[in-house]
Amino acid sequence: MATIGTDISQAKQILENGQLVAIPTETVYGLAANAFDITAVARIFEAKNRPTFDPLIVHTHSLEKVNEFVEEIHPNLLKLAQTFWPGPLTLLLPKKNNIPDLVTSGLDRVGVRIPKHSLTLELLKQLSFPLAAPSANPFGYISPTNAKHVNDQLGSKIDYILDGGSCQVGLESTIVGEEQGEIIIYRLGGLAIEAIEKIVGTVSVQLNQSSNPKAPGQLKSHYAPKKPIFIGNINELQYQYADKKLGIITFGDGHISKSNMIIKNLSPSKNYQEAAINLFSFLRELDASSVDIILCELLPEESLGLAINDRLRRAAS
Repeated sequence: MATIGTDISQAKQILENGQLVAIPTETVYGLAANAFDITAVARIFEAKNRPTFDPLIVHTHSLEKVNEFVEEIHPNLLKLAQTFWPGPLTLLLPKKNNIPDLVTSGLDRVGVRIPKHSLTLELLKQLSFPLAAPSANPFGYISPTNAKHVNDQLGSKIDYILDGGSCQVGLESTIVGEEQGEIIIYRLGGLAIEAIEKIVGTVSVQLNQSSNPKAPGQLKSHYAPKKPIFIGNINELQYQYADKKLGIITFGDGHISKSNMIIKNLSPSKNYQEAAINLFSFLRELDASSVDIILCELLPEESLGLAINDRLRRAAS
């Protein structure tokens, strides 16, 4: 298994040697490598068993550093960066040639963000290169929100896990780009649409669910537990699957527990941030439990509820 610790110097040395380090962010833990080193980037795909048509996000610590590997930043995207970085926002920007095509799956734009985590920001400041870092989990499985999640699944494939505690957002970043002057959201995430529209006005949402994504996290089946997951009215679904041991993911007013159920309430008080923080952990706990199937209900389609519902739909696909 991997070594877990808080030694930035050790993480820096491993990354400079072209190897992999798991890093904490406010969203989820990432599996990081030197974004300029195509061999190191290839190790990410190999460790995750990730298809090379699914692009990676590049992490750095300042807008000045971003300009070293992107051609330009559209004025409205710059406004978003200045407002929300560091934070759970990824911008799709035209890349320079120093970003290998493997990072972007051959696309001419690269996803870039500045993570809001003091340990990882300090690491990034000490490196001479940005980090390519998708979520630190086997491809398609539930994203990790603490160091133990990473070690349980990828510990044998990486050298070091930088332990920054539990993630404070719990959902991947929102991915935003620009096409012909229009601001477009390609992936719903930890930054709500309403917050983005306060800065740049009305945006378009394009949640591609094909095997040819424009941005990371757009594949139809993603973030999925190994156990079957079904979405709908839980009161109706539990009778349909009355012969099964049920894992229940709910939100708000609690359901009455029965002997054949394990209930996980994302937020009894209907707090979207609490629900986002709990989502992936609860999916993991139920996947590791004795339940046969997982039943869940969608949240109201507002605020972070949109992103949570997106993850649930992809998990159930």
